[in-house]
Amino acid sequence: MALRIAPLPEDDFDAFVLLPENTDKLFELIGGEIIQVVSNNYSSMLGMLIGAPLTVFVRQNDLGWVMGADGGYRVSGERYIPDVAFISKAKQPEPSREAYNPNPPDLAVEVLSPSNDADEMRIKLVNYLRAGTTVWIVNGDKKQVQVYSPGAAPLTIGIDGAIDGGTVQTGFILAVKDIFPD
Repeated sequence: MALRIAPLPEDDFDAFVLLPENTDKLFELIGGEIIQVVSNNYSSMLGMLIGAPLTVFVRQNDLGWVMGADGGYRVSGERYIPDVAFISKAKQPEPSREAYNPNPPDLAVEVLSPSNDADEMRIKLVNYLRAGTTVWIVNGDKKQVQVYSPGAAPLTIGIDGAIDGGTVQTGFILAVKDIFPD
């Protein structure tokens, strides 16, 4: 369950996160509530096992920018911090230097952790898709990845399958078994 800080309007979010006592914390605005982002080492590792090969592929093909779990995005009027994100050079020629990029990512990778709430994840998923973002939801307990792309049926890919970049990173393929350690 996520740590709920306070229900605040979107306009107050930026002021809240800039308070001195909040400078070393990460927050999302989900469904009008400010949520402190809390993860764990396992979830962080899974994010890196996706982010590292994705970064190599994106850099080799000069496609754009891959960010980790410290970069936030404005998505459908809310603020999200995916575990891994990709934004294309076509959408954004230079990386954003803002705490919450005004452009939603082309791809958001959300690794489920004990602090994730199912209702919050559904809200994020709907808003990501509404913004045109492809979403990979990684479930470490089930060792599977759910792929959601705007206008397409969702896919669930198990340990013997592979995720691909689709139209976002054409040619990128990652075996699901390579995400999960033995």
